[in-house]
Amino acid sequence: MTPRELWLSSTWPFVAAHLPPRPARVLEIGCGSAGGFVPALRAAGYEAAGIDPEAPPGPEYHRTEFENYEPPNPVDVIVACTSLHHVADLDVVLAHVAAGLGSAGTLVVVEWAWEQFDEPTAHWCFERLPASDASSQPSWLHEQREHWIASGRSWPEYRAAWAAEEALHTVEAIQTALGAKFATSEWSSAPYFFADLDGVTEADERAAIETGRIQATGIHYVGTLR
Repeated sequence: MTPRELWLSSTWPFVAAHLPPRPARVLEIGCGSAGGFVPALRAAGYEAAGIDPEAPPGPEYHRTEFENYEPPNPVDVIVACTSLHHVADLDVVLAHVAAGLGSAGTLVVVEWAWEQFDEPTAHWCFERLPASDASSQPSWLHEQREHWIASGRSWPEYRAAWAAEEALHTVEAIQTALGAKFATSEWSSAPYFFADLDGVTEADERAAIETGRIQATGIHYVGTLR
């Protein structure tokens, strides 16, 4: 199982818990080249589609930015998995989400609070990275470690510069933008890094969070239209 497959399978129970009875229409924003949750949704009996410029081929996928996609009919659920923190304009995207949902629709979000990725958390992750494999592409955490070392900066300085370069939205900005259009049903923290680490389970990361060794950087959110 690849790290991405592990991440999706571990996050699926949260998404599935907030789905209406099948068959319902579900749209995933930023499904990625592997299809995100769309295969699991369709296997579970949902009418699911994924939107992403790098989406796989197939009639259930649309290779475009979400802002440029017009669903033929309102959908029952929109899922956004780690796709909001790097969009160009949160308000524009969430207005499009609101327009695409039916009146009783639900928004399910899995996000990452990069500003909580402090130095102790970074060290904890970097110490648990799998050995580099020259035959495969390094993970994003491998790249962060190498870029930080090469920068010669302190971790807070490096993290701030990286976030600015990538134009990442803070979790506070995401929460504010969500609150303008959606009523919050759930907002909770969650493990985030485990799938990219060597021999670390979701439970291991949660234990490290609960004992204060690292910060919780994963966010689980559920909301409905105001």
